Amino acid sequence: MTDTPAADDACRPLDARTLQQAAATFGMLAATNRLQIMWLLSQGESDVGTIADKVGGTVATVSQHLAKLKQAGMVGSRREGRRRIYVLDDPHIAILVDQVVAHQREQDLRGGTFTDRLPGGKRA
Repeated sequence: MTDTPAADDACRPLDARTLQQAAATFGMLAATNRLQIMWLLSQGESDVGTIADKVGGTVATVSQHLAKLKQAGMVGSRREGRRRIYVLDDPHIAILVDQVVAHQREQDLRGGTFTDRLPGGKRA
């Protein structure tokens, strides 16, 4: 056993604040449109119009999602002339999104998801 804080933390429950913040992070990503936006931004930076085209949404709707993601500290932006360029601003979130997508693709190859295993096929 090591003396690192990470090793010590693995044996204890999460404190209430950390648990609440982690749940809020998952909550932000629970909306399919925001998850799609984060997936696209994990592939590279983009402007709102391009993102809207790729997700099949309006610029206004995508802008609202980006504003929420920016407020949550997941997305950053910068001006480039008249355009605002958005970038996934947290490498932890990029890894999380990548892992969730990889997990789902693996589940699809196996022929099912966790929702398929719930009683009556209901979602959790």
